[in-house]
Amino acid sequence: MPEILVLYYSRHGSTAELARQACRGVESIDGMTARLRTVPGVSSNTEQLQPAVPDEGPPFATHDDLARCAGLLMGSPTRFGNMAAALKYFLDGTASLWMSSALAGKPAGVFTSTQTLHGGQESTLLSMMLPLFHHGMYLVGLPYSEPELTNTLSGGTPYGASHVVGRSEPGRLTDSEAELARALGARVAALAARLAAPANSRLA
Repeated sequence: MPEILVLYYSRHGSTAELARQACRGVESIDGMTARLRTVPGVSSNTEQLQPAVPDEGPPFATHDDLARCAGLLMGSPTRFGNMAAALKYFLDGTASLWMSSALAGKPAGVFTSTQTLHGGQESTLLSMMLPLFHHGMYLVGLPYSEPELTNTLSGGTPYGASHVVGRSEPGRLTDSEAELARALGARVAALAARLAAPANSRLA
């Protein structure tokens, strides 16, 4: 069964909840399944090592997870308008996948969470797209045909799903934010299914 890799980094649970909603969207598409993975944190102490398996949550992603996936959904909290260092560190190690074109022609979407309404959501989403363009992936966003994109009073952008923490508890998405995360997952999965179909069925 084709798998969509849902890869994220989260400190307080908000990006992790977006990832879980994206997984639900992926699995709403017939024949598609989601593989949820995270990345270890980074430290200024270069001698500090992360455990091979996290204490809680999904396993750490490997480059093999990327190579095998039919599509990718990638999420990070905002760090001064950019993706978190942990996710960038993981991506910086994917040169061998770039050289072999392992991700070329696969669909991808991105998502983020911020503490404040103007906390750099859109620039963070764009920062995550850049390495995926270099890998040759097809970037998928959220069109305005998604009703919640115009109804939302918090997170949600045409560049990808998002969440504004504001004064809510970390990880508690609004209905609109959750729906848009599911919609993004479904769009990436649907495109992956279409790309994987025989050429004659794609032309139908």
